[in-house]
Amino acid sequence: MPETEEALIRRAQRDADAFGELYERYVTRIYNYIFYRTGDAAEAEDLTARVFYRALGHIAEYQARGAPFAAWLYRIAHNLVANWYRDRSRHKNIRLDDIAGLPERGEGPHQRAEQNEEAHLLLSAIRKLPAERQELLILKFGDELSNAEIARVMGRTEGAVKSLYHRTLVMLRDQLQEHF
Repeated sequence: MPETEEALIRRAQRDADAFGELYERYVTRIYNYIFYRTGDAAEAEDLTARVFYRALGHIAEYQARGAPFAAWLYRIAHNLVANWYRDRSRHKNIRLDDIAGLPERGEGPHQRAEQNEEAHLLLSAIRKLPAERQELLILKFGDELSNAEIARVMGRTEGAVKSLYHRTLVMLRDQLQEHF
């Protein structure tokens, strides 16, 4: 039977080698979150390493408090990304080449061009949203978290997350309708 998260955390608080198992469980999710926020693979790798370095340094002080371990990691990642933006005082766009999938079989250049244009418009609209709303969309669609999990990560109630999600989708719809 696999070790529970709580037991693994308790073990990691005494044994740094056990922290490696927590790293393996969450590194991809944290990297994806940071990459979507920064749009830069090299920066995402660096910031992901910093998240886990900071978590390892403070694992002895970690207390669950009703939230999953992932929520703690996301909070560390959020703070590091916010500092990254503050230090650079610039926003970077995600290159479509980094996130666009390969064309499907039988897909012609016209369909591919339309898909790229739609993806560009959507990403542009998302980048115009406040950071909190971008974070919500990343957690919802990038990490496929439930509203309850997002609420724990963002430190809100589930109802507040649902409301923010609805307002975010309405805002995106309105921005996209301006282009069509």
